[in-house]
Amino acid sequence: MKTKIFIDGSEGTTGLRINERFMNRDDIELITIDPDLRKDLSERRKKINESDITFLCLPDVAAREAVQLVENDHVRIIDSSTAHRTESGWAYGFPELSANHRNSIKEGRFVAVPGCHATGFISLVYPLTASDILPSDYPISSFSLTGYSGGGKKMIGEYEDANRHADFSAPREYAMSQQHKHLKEMKSIAGLDREPLFSPIVADYYSGMIVTVPLYPHLLNGTQTPESVHTYLTEYYANQSLVHVMPFGAESETSGFLSGNHLTGYDGLHIYVTGNEDRILLTSQFDNLGKGASGAAIQCLNIMLGCEDNKGLSV
Repeated sequence: MKTKIFIDGSEGTTGLRINERFMNRDDIELITIDPDLRKDLSERRKKINESDITFLCLPDVAAREAVQLVENDHVRIIDSSTAHRTESGWAYGFPELSANHRNSIKEGRFVAVPGCHATGFISLVYPLTASDILPSDYPISSFSLTGYSGGGKKMIGEYEDANRHADFSAPREYAMSQQHKHLKEMKSIAGLDREPLFSPIVADYYSGMIVTVPLYPHLLNGTQTPESVHTYLTEYYANQSLVHVMPFGAESETSGFLSGNHLTGYDGLHIYVTGNEDRILLTSQFDNLGKGASGAAIQCLNIMLGCEDNKGLSV
């Protein structure tokens, strides 16, 4: 029997990508909505309650509104917005973090898909705080480089405008007030005492990102080196199909450069551990539209349905 799926917000970047990933699946029945009625409250209510699982690909306010439309007890929700990522009763959709995270997704009725910047950050920090290698009060910082698709339709339009300002041709730092919307989950999910100093940068390419966390070994617990941290993370993510810790020194294969768009179109995530005895760099590389958005949403669906994590994904 096919699982009935409705995508509320199917015209947005994430919604379109989720829809694409269903094209060759024979276990899914997509519930569609008349384009003229996609913002009609009563029609959305009807479609949501006809579904087994509804994806919310909406702004935060609309996502919260959509949850209030659920009337049937059997309906499950996968929300790609920021609205519910740290809310009680919602599973955090990053199964590789722990067995508890995976089970919460499998058994949960409400699942929140991680943010793209947060995905990169948490993939690096959570394993270290969980083992107390990284103290929860560490004065942590991070920078992130992303393609412009992460800003949604408005930003995509700005970057692809033939008459755009010259500023769009160079990388641009933003969220300089330290009020980025992913900070709340970065702190909460990673188990930190305070929000990190975070510097996101958007550049003139469509998709893909790298997130880096620098660490001072002398502020970590125990005697830590790039090699020891690499070994720990390799063991932590062993046997995961979508998170891979790259061999130590793998960055030399690209002359020490890591490109933000290298994993565009790929639904997994790569982790690099570099540095020296004085300073360690942890870097995650992935597609902000893949493991950072729609790919992660489909992975959560697969777990909820009892499928392999990577079914229908590009790996």
